[in-house]
Amino acid sequence: MTRHIHSRNADYQILLALKANRLKRHRVGAFIVEGVRNINQAVERGWHVAGWIYCRGRALSGWAAGLIGSIKTDGDYILDAPLMAELSGKDDTSELLALVSLRPDEPDLAALCGQPLTLLFDRPSNHGNLGSLMRSCDAFGVSSLIIAGRAVDAYDPGVIAASMGSFFSVRRARAGSMEAVESIIASLRGNQPGFQTVGATARPETPIDRVDFTRPTLLMIGNETDGLARGLKERCDVLATIPMSGQSSASSLNAACAATAILYEAARQNRKPD
Repeated sequence: MTRHIHSRNADYQILLALKANRLKRHRVGAFIVEGVRNINQAVERGWHVAGWIYCRGRALSGWAAGLIGSIKTDGDYILDAPLMAELSGKDDTSELLALVSLRPDEPDLAALCGQPLTLLFDRPSNHGNLGSLMRSCDAFGVSSLIIAGRAVDAYDPGVIAASMGSFFSVRRARAGSMEAVESIIASLRGNQPGFQTVGATARPETPIDRVDFTRPTLLMIGNETDGLARGLKERCDVLATIPMSGQSSASSLNAACAATAILYEAARQNRKPD
């Protein structure tokens, strides 16, 4: 069924809420995706498009028309131009938005155990950092990301935009409590010989190039302000530091930047000779 929306009616209010309201997204079981790369990645990775959202009377590109014509949805939304502009929120209004169904993000321990490197982000509080970290995970072959503790919503538009499409490639799990983290660590340790937990810290500890990332590893990155929770630090086999210039006035790196540096070192160690 196609809904034609001419005013800020109930259907339109739901669409607005899906962009702005975490609880609404999870109650409805859907989120809005904007941007050519993000939409293409959602389709390519097999996410269910519940509906297309586009503007009445606007000529669509071949890309947008092709998606609308080739992918069956539960129902589309055709909006008047001012409503589409408001929902898009971009200076240059997007021609097409996708309403995509959420996927369960409970820990899939079997999938996590199949990965040589898993990353845990402790209580991420910044949408851009979480999205950027997803992008780095995708770039360096980390296909499993655990979001621990009280955190921003992974389905927030800011996270998805910052991920530049990698949101749809990186498998995610939620661990809302220390007990859930302990269960994941126990499962990984029991199923992967040589498994280790490595925590990132700004304090002078083991330099990252002296950590053996060829072993199965759970890398833990701390909250942007507070670092790793004490309970997580206590569960680390190694605390690792990124060596910095002795002349630097910076005491630490942004969480996503720090993760990227460590993931590059892990990828370097595991790179096969040409």
